[in-house]
Amino acid sequence: MPLPHRSRHAKEHGGASAPRIHLDTPRAPQLVAAALEECLSPVGHGRPAVFMCIGTDRSTGDALGPLIGTKIQGLQSENVAVYGTLAYPVHAGNLASVIEEVERAHPEALLVAIDACLGKSEHVGQIGVRPGPLLPGRGVNKRLPAVGHAHIVGIVNVGGFMEYFVLQNTRLHLVMRMADAIAEALAIWVRARQTGAAGRPLPAGHPW
Repeated sequence: MPLPHRSRHAKEHGGASAPRIHLDTPRAPQLVAAALEECLSPVGHGRPAVFMCIGTDRSTGDALGPLIGTKIQGLQSENVAVYGTLAYPVHAGNLASVIEEVERAHPEALLVAIDACLGKSEHVGQIGVRPGPLLPGRGVNKRLPAVGHAHIVGIVNVGGFMEYFVLQNTRLHLVMRMADAIAEALAIWVRARQTGAAGRPLPAGHPW
């Protein structure tokens, strides 16, 4: 199925054009998938994809990445690889080595990094999609390697103070809902790429 066109009016803080799609927005997964395709289409079609889902299940808020990785394991094929699950998380302690492994095993792949983040109270529940690498750990003042041709973040709680405590005390209900929405978006994007429908306009009245 073709991906819907998304609005170009959404902007991340700082003014750079980048969508933030609220979890409760109608057809949120389809909009996230369309935003991801817009980020990656300049990089080229026909390349394999790697999803690197960053985080740890030792912290409720930071479990978003490995929850998504676990949910999308069924997408794996010769053209799709998933790193970062509840069983085998990708986190600060092993991120650099996993990046090296991905570069060796999938040198031609499009790499999409996925992580939880903290933000303003009015942005909690929003999913951000941006081109370029993710800077994991920035919200908790960690210096970690940048990763990804594009990245997706879920804003799970309010930042600015006691970040580790806030992540550990984030509601699992919100994290699970965001994981479901992002996992569905990734499945839609993969299917659209496989069928050649990515980037084509959504027909009027098309049901999702």
